[in-house]
Amino acid sequence: MNLIRNFKIFLFFLIFLSSNIILAQWDPSDENRDPEIGVTKKTLLAIEKFKKIPELEDYFAEADSFAVFPRVVKAGFGIGGSRGKGEMVQNNYVIGSVSLTHFSAGIQLGGQSFSQIIFFRNKIDTDRFIQGNFEFSARASAVLIEKGVSAESTYNDGIAVFTSTNGGLMYEASIGGQKFKFKRYQIK
Repeated sequence: MNLIRNFKIFLFFLIFLSSNIILAQWDPSDENRDPEIGVTKKTLLAIEKFKKIPELEDYFAEADSFAVFPRVVKAGFGIGGSRGKGEMVQNNYVIGSVSLTHFSAGIQLGGQSFSQIIFFRNKIDTDRFIQGNFEFSARASAVLIEKGVSAESTYNDGIAVFTSTNGGLMYEASIGGQKFKFKRYQIK
């Protein structure tokens, strides 16, 4: 009886994860782009949210580029994963789309949604990311930004990562193993 119950719970989380991964890909505001920097309105809202955090001012001012993911959905029950889409900004203009994928197995339970921003210190760090197949190592970490908590971080190998929880509850919150894909926008 427990096996059937556990299978039903597993199936529920698998359906939850699949539906949220699909929803994370669908963006009705894709056609509505900001005329100044070219990002979608959804991305612009996420950038504005991160820019309101005083501790990130230096990162925005000094970084060569950044990738922002307005919504990353993560779910798991033993096995899990996360998926998100975003855009990359360099020299105050959008240069392409980015996606992240993460599958994992182990002790995890629940689901959550969060925003993530990745700052690249120098052009060489940006180039390394956009050349494709970029992946965080298992030792990589992100600074979780919460109200009233300082967002102190230093660059690790030219990269600084910050996340802001949108909602949900999940036991497990690492970024290790996230894989990224970059697709350059065609300039018209």
